[in-house]
Amino acid sequence: MHRVSRLPAGCLVLVGPTASGKTALLDELFGSVDSRKTRGLPEAEVVSADSMQAYRGMDIGTAKPDAALRSRLPHRLIDILDPREQYTTGDFVRLADAACAEIAAAGRLPVVSGGTGFYVRNFICGLPAAPPADPALRARVAADLSSSGEAALRAELTAIDPDSAARIHRNDLYRLTRAVEVVRATGRPLADFAAPTRARPGYRFGVVGVTRDRAELDARVDARVDAMLEAGLAEEVAALAAAGCGPGAPGMKAIGYREFFDPESGGSASGEAIDLGAVARAIKQDTRHYAKRQMTFFRALPGIKWIAPSADELASELGDIVQGGASAI
Repeated sequence: MHRVSRLPAGCLVLVGPTASGKTALLDELFGSVDSRKTRGLPEAEVVSADSMQAYRGMDIGTAKPDAALRSRLPHRLIDILDPREQYTTGDFVRLADAACAEIAAAGRLPVVSGGTGFYVRNFICGLPAAPPADPALRARVAADLSSSGEAALRAELTAIDPDSAARIHRNDLYRLTRAVEVVRATGRPLADFAAPTRARPGYRFGVVGVTRDRAELDARVDARVDAMLEAGLAEEVAALAAAGCGPGAPGMKAIGYREFFDPESGGSASGEAIDLGAVARAIKQDTRHYAKRQMTFFRALPGIKWIAPSADELASELGDIVQGGASAI
């Protein structure tokens, strides 16, 4: 058992693929006074590094922590945007920095937790030195997307930045248009503006990853999707669509939502599922593929230490982090 007598400027970063059990693990560790006292741990607040839990009304499909859990363990950067608003990596880093400063000033431990890899990496290492967004150029790219379509922009990107064109998902129009903006502004691929790879100053980061056997994780993904549909995911999507959140809304690009708008996945342009069984299968497949990509991404995070989904293992790593041990980077 680790006794924590002081709180330096440390920050726990907890990552893991979707359905790996991060939220339940944090609740077990920090969600009750008894648990914290037993392990000698400080109070904590979670800063969500989930790009889709930031959106209001997207509760079921993002596995958003419910009100009861959030009353036990406060979460920040949840329900802060309308699904039609864009939430960039830069937005997240700025808001997470402010949240962590407030949490630390209150004598609590900031815990940045989530599965959005770009958000986590740029929070730890800092933002890449790519050219800033130019509103006029962005408007021209958006107009070209509207008039010529996704395929034309992708072909333009392929000519100069084939790696980005191959990597960016066909539904991720935000990253596609941003890559085209950079190419048009500089004539250079995104790789020329590489993100930093070392932890930025100002924090003592402890980076911990939750890992599970692949077969076990796949089974948990399937069970989670089934539970979401049982809880009313289709109705949630229909309500969002009725409120004006169509397939072009940034929030509707999320796995668990976009399939309802994709005829190839059994959905329709209106967001009302034509074949709910096909939609469920598509969500499960997309989620499993996403989990695999997440693991590849997280393995490259600086200083990461992997644990089983065990509160005792996380408490051990946390003791080192807040007391200045070797886990911090």
